[in-house]
Amino acid sequence: MVPYRGRLALRIARIALAGCCLAWYVARADERSASMIAVLSAYLVYAAGAMFEVRFDSTMRARIALIADTAFFGLWMLAAGKGWIAWPSSEWISALLCAYLLASALMLHDVVRASVTSAAALILTLLFAPRGDLSMIWVALACAALTVSLSLEKLYLDRRLSHTLRHNVIIRSQAQGAREAERQRIAADFHDGPLQSFISFQMRLEIVKKLLARDVAAGVEELRQLQDLCKTQVGELRSFVRSMRPPDDGVSLPASLSRMVDQFQRETGITSTFASGDLHDPAETEVSLELLQIVRETLNNIQKHSGATRMALSVGMTDHKVEIKAEDNGSGFPFSGAFNLDELDMLRLGPASIKRRVRMLGGELQVESRPGHGASLDIKIPV
Repeated sequence: MVPYRGRLALRIARIALAGCCLAWYVARADERSASMIAVLSAYLVYAAGAMFEVRFDSTMRARIALIADTAFFGLWMLAAGKGWIAWPSSEWISALLCAYLLASALMLHDVVRASVTSAAALILTLLFAPRGDLSMIWVALACAALTVSLSLEKLYLDRRLSHTLRHNVIIRSQAQGAREAERQRIAADFHDGPLQSFISFQMRLEIVKKLLARDVAAGVEELRQLQDLCKTQVGELRSFVRSMRPPDDGVSLPASLSRMVDQFQRETGITSTFASGDLHDPAETEVSLELLQIVRETLNNIQKHSGATRMALSVGMTDHKVEIKAEDNGSGFPFSGAFNLDELDMLRLGPASIKRRVRMLGGELQVESRPGHGASLDIKIPV
């Protein structure tokens, strides 16, 4: 859609051309005709009246205006061919009329109407231009060719813009879905972790209050257990905060993973090792961010659910895929055996958030559980 000022400029140009045509015909026509003057005057009145309807343009009005402008150009060329107006002194007005007609078709209409109008203007020029004068024909031909080429370019740009807009809508929808999923994950993690610990702590405080009134020794023992619970809460809160931290800016993926493992070992006391093979950062930053989040959730699950004392993490590159392996000596998952991503989804087993992220990246996931002896995750993400 052409902006208001662009459409206003076209209306002003139409009034100026209509006024020039009328003035030129009245002043220099070889044979003046009352009907020709009436037509020129009517077109000038129409052009002036259209100025007041710029803000109320519609597709139908634009089509009617295009037909009227084409008819007026044909009438003017007919008058030139009949010798009613001086030629070639009025040739410049004809050239301006042709340029205006095709410019309005280009700006206000699609490629089909612009092409049809270009063909009509060229045909009218060929039919009615004074014989022996090829300059106006060349002008019409050049304007028509330029209009068609620019219309095609406009169509190409419109399609690219439309594709870009659709792509942006899809990206915004995906981003909104990712934000919503992340909010749900945070809420679930908080509900299952720190919140439950606080609720338990509150209930235990009520027990301590009653015990101290009856049995001081039992109350003291309960307080000691509350201290252990506080340590557990601190660990869970640190794990929760760690999962919310953004990745290190400007640091490579292996370096970020190494820092993450070191911090995990300091905060949990779980002996952790990290090995990095020949790994380069993925070309897309979003992939690196998702990989970091997958490892964060893996470490968080090990701390919260496995009861492990050792953990090993390794990353590398295999067949254009980033491969992440994590293994611990904890209690394992509540199932036994090795399952891939599709099997885990079908059986509704395994870490849901990690499965979702791996599937979103088009990757592979293998989970092996040995209840009482640990578990391992093998993740491959194409890059």
